Amino acid sequence: MRRKGVNYSKFGYIFTFPFVLAFLIFSLYPILYTAFIGFTNMQGLIPKPIHVLDNPFQNFKDLLFDNPSFRKSLINTGVLWILNFVPQIILALLLTAWFTNVRLNIKGKGLFKVLLYMPNIITASTIAVLFSTLFAYPVGPVNSFFDMMGWSHAPINFLQDKSTARGIVAFIQFWMWYGNTMIILIAGVMGINPALFESAAIDGANGFQTFFRITLPSLRTILLFTLITSMVGGLTMFDIPQLFLAGGPDDSTLTTSMFIYGQAFKGSYLYNRAAAASMIMFVISGVLSGFLFYLMRDRDEAKLKKAQKTYRKAVKAAVREV
Repeated sequence: MRRKGVNYSKFGYIFTFPFVLAFLIFSLYPILYTAFIGFTNMQGLIPKPIHVLDNPFQNFKDLLFDNPSFRKSLINTGVLWILNFVPQIILALLLTAWFTNVRLNIKGKGLFKVLLYMPNIITASTIAVLFSTLFAYPVGPVNSFFDMMGWSHAPINFLQDKSTARGIVAFIQFWMWYGNTMIILIAGVMGINPALFESAAIDGANGFQTFFRITLPSLRTILLFTLITSMVGGLTMFDIPQLFLAGGPDDSTLTTSMFIYGQAFKGSYLYNRAAAASMIMFVISGVLSGFLFYLMRDRDEAKLKKAQKTYRKAVKAAVREV
């Protein structure tokens, strides 16, 4: 007699149901509703009947072609992300190579990791106050240091210069997040088969060859994750620019998230414009993510799949002819 097996798959559905329900209510529905608002005339604090515009894409057109502030926020967001991410990933990779090098046998690695990660757990408001005090004008620690070293004979108003303001904001983002990136990359290195490193050492590979020929190729998936999360975080940058400089000077640190917040909740209550800007950023994030996936794909695996597909087609054609 055949024994009836026990199906445990239903328990998986039961355990995932709370997450699915929360996602549908708190994530998917707001996204769809925001997308809908972008095609309407929804404005003002007092609720009014909502109507879809005669030209549904009018809000998107106004933002992209008739709103210099939005275009400037897009440029600022891209510049700030590049300025903070490039040094962030370089330093994180260098620290990863340093901490995971068996030959160096560094003492106190745990303490170093905690100290380097610590800026990531400090609240944004605390960091904004800290850097506002450091670069205070006319008297502040940085200005006092410059005067003591003889580098400047007059106080410098760092926070009122566009270039220095952007540089400071980018540095803060870099300083806050390079430790987090380093921890992720170290975790990825720890997951690489140690036999690969042992084989490289036996073959006489030095540290640079091991890192660039074994470590980096094996970290492709982790690097892709880091790039995607950093890109999304950069495109939604809000807390530091808002709390530190409130978008100034002259909107040089105004980001798209700050623009969206200002459109929706600061005086004008242009919810339709804010929703349209949100959807534009959603599309940009999706396109850039797709590009990164394509750029960092496993080319050897892609070639293998293409060869297999060609082989299957050839076999099917041969079968049909027979």
